[in-house]
Amino acid sequence: MTTLTRQDLNFGQVVADILCEFLEVAIHLILYVREVYPSGIFQKRKKYNVPVQMSCHPELNQYIQDTLQCVKPLIEKNEAEKVVVVIMDKEHHPVERFVFEISQPPLLSISSETLLSHVEQLLRAVILKISVCDAVLDNNPPGCTFTVLVYTRESATRNMEKVQVIKDFPWIVADEQEVLMQEPRLIPLKTMTSDIVKMQLYVEERAHKGQQNTA
Repeated sequence: MTTLTRQDLNFGQVVADILCEFLEVAIHLILYVREVYPSGIFQKRKKYNVPVQMSCHPELNQYIQDTLQCVKPLIEKNEAEKVVVVIMDKEHHPVERFVFEISQPPLLSISSETLLSHVEQLLRAVILKISVCDAVLDNNPPGCTFTVLVYTRESATRNMEKVQVIKDFPWIVADEQEVLMQEPRLIPLKTMTSDIVKMQLYVEERAHKGQQNTA
């Protein structure tokens, strides 16, 4: 067993690659399970040795990829606290928020030969939980859309406007309407702990999805 700092072997980049690949699969699966888009635009694939549903719509896929390409440098520098998939009704009020809380230890105790397979097992468990989350969530109203929010540490927030990873795809401050949800129901889905990253996934669900927020 070896103890390394985050700077050794560029582990921030390794973690960012692993998490962004996972988040891409997770976002597609959330959109499928929560019926944000018609099931016909999704195809069954296998990831983490389990079946998942991935969109085959080019524009949607590009948006998700561009978003995660911008998230990746923040994860690499350990500056991303939360990545949130927000499902909104026709009035752009959130009905559900899938919150991925991310933390990385300053010291990494690793055994390289087992590290990636262990992390993959943990991510598989999260994906399986997402695939059955509709059992604990109420149906969403028709015509929903989604967006992805990133909550950053204060040091990163000051530099966000200077960083534009992809041309014409800048970071903007989230609209308060997309963030606030009055008295949401909190539903824990899964917590994973590994030597390189800890992640907690939970859903904030609006109590009355047929009614918009008054805030």
